[in-house]
Amino acid sequence: MLTDIEIAQGAKMKKITDIAAGIGLDTDDIEQYGQYKAKLSESVYRKYENAPDGKLILVTAINPTPAGEGKTTVSVGLAQAMAKIGKKAMLALREPSLGPVFGIKGGAAGGGYSQVVPMEDINLHFTGDMHAITAANNLICAMIDNHIHQGNELRIDCRRIIFRRCLDMNDRALRNTVVGLGGKINGFPREDGFQITVASEVMAILCLASSLDDLKTRIGNILVAYNLDGEPVYARELGVAGAATALLKDALKPNLVQTLENNPVFIHGGPFANIAHGCNSVRATKLALKLGDYCITEAGFGSDLGAEKFFDIKCRFAGIKPSCVVMVATIRALKYNGGVPKTELTAENTEALKKGIVNLRTHIENMKKFGVPVVVAINRFHTDTDAEIAVIEETCREMNVEVSLTEIFAKGGEGGKDLAEKVCSTIEKAEKNGEINFAPIYDEKLPVKEKLDIIAREIYRADGVIFTAQAEKSLKEIEKLGLTDIPVCVAKTQYSLSDDSSLLGKPENFKITVRDLKVSSGAGFIVAYTGDIMTMPGLPKQPAALKIDCDNDGNITGLF
Repeated sequence: MLTDIEIAQGAKMKKITDIAAGIGLDTDDIEQYGQYKAKLSESVYRKYENAPDGKLILVTAINPTPAGEGKTTVSVGLAQAMAKIGKKAMLALREPSLGPVFGIKGGAAGGGYSQVVPMEDINLHFTGDMHAITAANNLICAMIDNHIHQGNELRIDCRRIIFRRCLDMNDRALRNTVVGLGGKINGFPREDGFQITVASEVMAILCLASSLDDLKTRIGNILVAYNLDGEPVYARELGVAGAATALLKDALKPNLVQTLENNPVFIHGGPFANIAHGCNSVRATKLALKLGDYCITEAGFGSDLGAEKFFDIKCRFAGIKPSCVVMVATIRALKYNGGVPKTELTAENTEALKKGIVNLRTHIENMKKFGVPVVVAINRFHTDTDAEIAVIEETCREMNVEVSLTEIFAKGGEGGKDLAEKVCSTIEKAEKNGEINFAPIYDEKLPVKEKLDIIAREIYRADGVIFTAQAEKSLKEIEKLGLTDIPVCVAKTQYSLSDDSSLLGKPENFKITVRDLKVSSGAGFIVAYTGDIMTMPGLPKQPAALKIDCDNDGNITGLF
């Protein structure tokens, strides 16, 4: 059996100019990065600004498990399948982070015969967007410390600098650091730390910005510190917004690549959903809507994180409305939610499946609360039995949602044709019956505690929210800044509907504990930290990096 990288390396890619031509773009509309990658020029936005929007399809999933769900694989397979049934579809995905690529989660280019290529480039340096975001973030940090060193005109309190350095790699040793050691010429010693690049506010800003001017304004609005009088200090006061924007000028342009079946794909931006808002860029999604009759995009992790933030943050800011949600699940993962150990998931167990399917039910119910129809995609494995499939089908009938058994991993677009047809028919039927009534689940003008309580009760199914003393203190500071009338972004474990990763299925009789709050004033939302979520992950005992190699001819092996 071929590995993902072996399949990808055997792909017959088209020149990126041909992929661009297929969606109506000429050579002046793209900026090539070799033969198979390109960035989109600003001319494309002017060219299509008055074009009608296609239908927006969001691919999300149940809570992830060690068994894997294959959300990106289904997204790619659905785009390939749309082409096979004669539909013009665009795919818009997030960029992978090097942290999970070399850690444990893996890349973000799909799998099997539903991948985006060139896979190695996409999962590694790609077009340099991650590096540009890292550089812009760390330029702001350097300017903070230099300002203090050069006299500290803004009277920045070294104890209250809240903007941290970043690195696109899992490195737990950098979570908490001390900078400025080594004497007078090296600046003032202070506590600092790193977060992974995908958790940087600069990443969130890049993904939500509508233009370079908007990007610059948002960077200037980043709250970086407080002064000795307890007043806020913003990045614009350091005079750094322009330089940071210059570093991000090209990174703001979406990247164009292709699937294994030569379908166009935009890959741009990559905030994690458990510590950020988990969606690709607004610019990529909105352009994809102009260029296709259907735009397929995904949100990170389960729908309790990625989809909720997609709806309540991205759709709100971008002014876009989804027409359908595709909910990805596997029978193996649902059995895991029903208490079956990972080592026994290949054996038929309908009782455990019936117990674990409550997780799928909850996610479906949650998505319907946003006024959007749902189609369930079962990412099929060869160990799935007819009896187990029947359990899924019966549950979906009871909930009045379509279900499709997809085999896109093994068969590519051909294995997703049934899913594509059901998605299209579901949208047509819902539109005809007036059943698409999308709306965010809360009013952003509500008090912060009320917004969090709505998310906790309606999406996580909690009994309420507990605020620690630190969270209460942070909330008072945010209220003092007058920055409460914005969405909230919950940093929470992806493995459970609750804030406890060990609670599978549909946890009951629990409350969500918010341990701290941080305003991302440039991005335009408040981050609520729950559980033990950290913004700088660590590598596992056996990191994926141990299997990755490169020979003398530059051929990469072991990359999934």
